[in-house]
Amino acid sequence: MNRDELILKALNSDELPTLPIVASQLISLTGKEDTTLADIGRLVSQDIALSAKILKVSNSAFYNFPQQISSIKQAVSILGTNAVRSLVLSFSFLAMKSGKAQTQFNFETFWDKALASAVAAKLILEKVKGADTEEIFVTGLLQNLGELVLARTFPAEYDSILQIIEKEKLDSVEVEESTLGGNHSLVGAEVAKKWGFPEVLILPIRYHHEPDKCDSKNTKIQMTVKAVYLSDLLVNILYSEKPNEYHSRFRKEAKRLLRLNSNDIESILEDMHSELQEAGSSFNLKIKKGKSIQEILQEANIRLSLLNLDYDQINRQLVQAKIHLEEMTRELEKKNQILNNLANIDGLTGIYNHRFFQNALDQEISRSTRYDSFLSLLLIDIDRFKLFNDTYGHQTGDFVLIEFVKILRKNIRKHDILARYGGEEFAIILPETTTEQAMTVGEKLRTSIEEAIFTGESEDYHVTASFGQVYGRPAAEDDFNKNDFIGKADTALYEAKEKGRNLVIAYSPKKKWLSF
Repeated sequence: MNRDELILKALNSDELPTLPIVASQLISLTGKEDTTLADIGRLVSQDIALSAKILKVSNSAFYNFPQQISSIKQAVSILGTNAVRSLVLSFSFLAMKSGKAQTQFNFETFWDKALASAVAAKLILEKVKGADTEEIFVTGLLQNLGELVLARTFPAEYDSILQIIEKEKLDSVEVEESTLGGNHSLVGAEVAKKWGFPEVLILPIRYHHEPDKCDSKNTKIQMTVKAVYLSDLLVNILYSEKPNEYHSRFRKEAKRLLRLNSNDIESILEDMHSELQEAGSSFNLKIKKGKSIQEILQEANIRLSLLNLDYDQINRQLVQAKIHLEEMTRELEKKNQILNNLANIDGLTGIYNHRFFQNALDQEISRSTRYDSFLSLLLIDIDRFKLFNDTYGHQTGDFVLIEFVKILRKNIRKHDILARYGGEEFAIILPETTTEQAMTVGEKLRTSIEEAIFTGESEDYHVTASFGQVYGRPAAEDDFNKNDFIGKADTALYEAKEKGRNLVIAYSPKKKWLSF
């Protein structure tokens, strides 16, 4: 068959995947000029499961926002139209299932590689100064959509293609052309067009194997096509039997197409492994903990060097290689620890950040449930801090935040968890602590802050803080929920503000507030 026949059969096949209703309506909605953020928020909110997934990603390290995003309306407002559309399409694509027919096509590996491509494309385009990265993740994810379509609509023929590729180690595009009369890039682009995708998503799918043929005048599209092409080369370092070959091509093409320098390229290669694991967690895909790119290339170089060596030489080389790999592993562990600290520590105050707080609270709730123990939480807000910053300047404000944290640290236990919740808000997780004990801690902190003198270069400063406290016993509460737990502390904090500030107030479900 020829290309036109291939496309026609694929588009009319009963096995052609379909987009979920919300995704389809969202594409139509975002194509209209008079669409508002509120319109998009209302549409996405109709799908509760999808909304929950978007909120999870919005609050994950994928975006690493300092504040908690608690609603789709807020997510749309902060992320923007294109980013929300990309998330909806990403989850819709990752939810597509295999067809009815039995096939050799490995759908699990396909999703793993698709996510790896998305992560790689994002890492690559982020190195290009001034590039628009809003939709690069979903374009990287969708680039091989055509493979999925062909595997479902032509299962028998595509099984034959997979056998030829495996046996003769040929390029998939070449075998698809000779067998079907067209390739997955062409089919994927036509399916995307049928679904109503915009050009910024269609053209990267069409030209991700041949970026030089894309003649779009749109700079954003050109950069996206190039980044997606490069992501395919990068992913092949992880999944092909010729990692060195793809590594060499990636470095050469990255410099030619996007003018990336050696430092940019090394950074991308180093970050790929950890970013892929993080993305897998955010998008609910179980990514196997494979080897890093550095380890893959190192092992490939070892295999090449062993080809022409005698037995004794091989042994010596293996010993040296083992030592080198151990050294490299230790170095990677150190770097991972540094990256982990950067991801979990607030840069200004040196305490844990919001991301760490959320994870730590999950763990403490689990531990409290396991041992049937008490758990308390303090939310702290510096009173009228915006006015303080406006009056004395942000540099002085930062100085006060740093000194403020020192007071908090000095007056809590070693196993209590102190984190910056956002801006001038802080949180303290108090394991195995009752309401009375937590209120005592809160009052001790409140008094210490009220009495503290923050001595600057030319002036002394004073601040006060308000505290909201909540207590729980997760094992004894069937409906215990982390977000509700935080919300109760926040409600108590709000009440402290309403009652005049510089107070410690405990949450009570009967609306009777305990205060010092």
